[in-house]
Amino acid sequence: MVSYCRERLLPIADIITPNVKEASALLGGAQIKTVAEMRSAAKLLHEMGPRFVLVKGGDLPNSSESVDVFFDGKEFHELRSPRIATRNTHGTGCTLASCIAAELAKGSSMLSAVKVAKRFVDNALDYSKNMVIGTGRQGPFDHFFCLNKNLQSSRCSIFNPDDLFLYAVTDSRMNKKWNRSIVDAVKAAIEGGATIIQLREKEAETREFLEEAKSCVGICRSHGVCLLINDRIDIALACDADGVHVGQSDMPVDQVRSLLGPDKIIGVSCKTPEQAHQAWKDGADYIGSGGVFPTNTKANNRTIGLDGLETVCKASKLPVVAIGGIGISNAESVMQINAPNLKGVAVVSALFDQECVFTQAKKLHKTLKETTREM
Repeated sequence: MVSYCRERLLPIADIITPNVKEASALLGGAQIKTVAEMRSAAKLLHEMGPRFVLVKGGDLPNSSESVDVFFDGKEFHELRSPRIATRNTHGTGCTLASCIAAELAKGSSMLSAVKVAKRFVDNALDYSKNMVIGTGRQGPFDHFFCLNKNLQSSRCSIFNPDDLFLYAVTDSRMNKKWNRSIVDAVKAAIEGGATIIQLREKEAETREFLEEAKSCVGICRSHGVCLLINDRIDIALACDADGVHVGQSDMPVDQVRSLLGPDKIIGVSCKTPEQAHQAWKDGADYIGSGGVFPTNTKANNRTIGLDGLETVCKASKLPVVAIGGIGISNAESVMQINAPNLKGVAVVSALFDQECVFTQAKKLHKTLKETTREM
């Protein structure tokens, strides 16, 4: 059976999605116990013929995360999410594959389809983790959890800190300068590699902002990328965004949480260890720290430098994304402070004050990947 799969099925497959045990069997019993070995396995499996390979790491030993490795023949993508402790895992592999197929039928790219599918399975597992059906060693999860009237069907309800990797913050003035809509800008950023989007539209009228936000939510959901709204809690609620980002002078985090509920993402701008600690106490999910370098995006914005960023990271109990004057030329130096909770960089002009958002996002994503791989 294994030889038949290798010789007849793999060469004609668009994508294969083996878990580590199945990948090992296809490779003649190769050891796969680390993410590095998963990457090697994905490459070897790709050489057998499929266009794409997703090696699933749900069974990876001694890991607090669920890490899947996606390989397209050129680039590796590590898709990470918190491991969910539950016995209700029966059917997860079939569900993932079916969801990928459904997303492809809707016109998604393969990587986007995989991201959406993984998030769906993560959400279903989280929703079903305490469900009890039967007495066997393994139970099923609820495939229809989205129909629960208390849930939003496509919300990114599980925050993954790794989504902060390439954090794109929009700017309406920059997009108008280059004669493009916010919707086109967001789509290009995601397709270039942005892993999370924040809509920061200071000059837009409320109705205009809401309509743009609704359109951007649709784009982000179709790509499995979270969308946050800067400051405007009302807009976030009205468009069902995945969360908000607030500053020190905006509504306090605990009040934001009471309005948005427990499942939405809340980020807070912090320049000091004290602010970072308060954000954690108030229930934020992550902090944005900066400005790291001088920037024209915000007037009178005090910079904290790399030393200040490192100080905040060391003090913070939350994931951190660096912001302020960051671009291709200095992103490497930011990530090289090598703080475990520094998850990525937030950029504005490096993407949106450029002629081609897609190209710049792709270049910056590549720079970040190469930097983090070397650390």
